[in-house]
Amino acid sequence: MTTLLRDEAPVILQPAGTSQYEGAYCPPTVPFKEVRRGPFDGKADIAVRLGINGEVPKLLTFGGGSVVYEHDGRDNRGRVVYRYAPKLSSGHRGLMDGVAEVYAEHALKAKGGQ
Repeated sequence: MTTLLRDEAPVILQPAGTSQYEGAYCPPTVPFKEVRRGPFDGKADIAVRLGINGEVPKLLTFGGGSVVYEHDGRDNRGRVVYRYAPKLSSGHRGLMDGVAEVYAEHALKAKGGQ
């Protein structure tokens, strides 16, 4: 559990919702459900600094801005929810290409290959 300062709120990172993933890149061999998955989903040991009026940042970025999570309200525990935003993440294409490689390896093994 993160120790919070007076002007901070706890955060939970979640998979993308429809508005974040609709139209995002997905290789042909990968099920579209994989587009929703962000590299930091489930992470809850972080906090955001609240603005003067109690507002939270609209976006959280990781990896020098290559991974973006978008604000999506609060959960029933009062945590600020951020959802993976593949359309805003410059690293999304590389991530999906890596997922496609894993799917291809599994398909090869299932056919009796390596």
